[in-house]
Amino acid sequence: MSGHVNPQLVAEVVDLSPGAALDVGCGEGADVIWLAEHGWRVTAVDLSTVALERGAAHALEVGADVAQRITWLHADLTDWVPVAASYDLVSAQFMHLPKDQRQLLHRRLAEAVAPGGTLLVVGHHPSDLQTTISRPSVPELLFTASDVADSLAAEDWVILVDEARARSTLDPDGHTTTIHDAVLKAQRRG
Repeated sequence: MSGHVNPQLVAEVVDLSPGAALDVGCGEGADVIWLAEHGWRVTAVDLSTVALERGAAHALEVGADVAQRITWLHADLTDWVPVAASYDLVSAQFMHLPKDQRQLLHRRLAEAVAPGGTLLVVGHHPSDLQTTISRPSVPELLFTASDVADSLAAEDWVILVDEARARSTLDPDGHTTTIHDAVLKAQRRG
């Protein structure tokens, strides 16, 4: 576990009122733990039981009050369906699947957002393929925020953020380079 919360999650969630959150593809749980530390009740979902076990152990190290706000769930996101309209926040950070599976996952995640709730999807932007940063060798795994926004019915959603957000990082040779995160934040109409 990197132990570092995704910066786009912090930027987009820090001002939201805590409630029930769903974090899919949670890995070892840095985002989950950050959410729980900020008062959210989090369902953390991942395919890796090892990652889930490490996340649960780390949550306990942070504190029992944090750990008790987290439910760790082992599931394959390509066929798992979350409970509809039951989360105030649904977050998918860097979930890169083939286009058809990704679109199905994003539809399911959108359906899981409660009225008035927030959908936050962040991923590697396709422009990153032009940098010296290693990215998946299958370009269709990358997407833009607009790709996600286009899948949301305008009568049901308000798009709050739809952008390629720049950030600096080091490439494998130690050179600073700019990459972009696709950031989609939408609120389900109440």
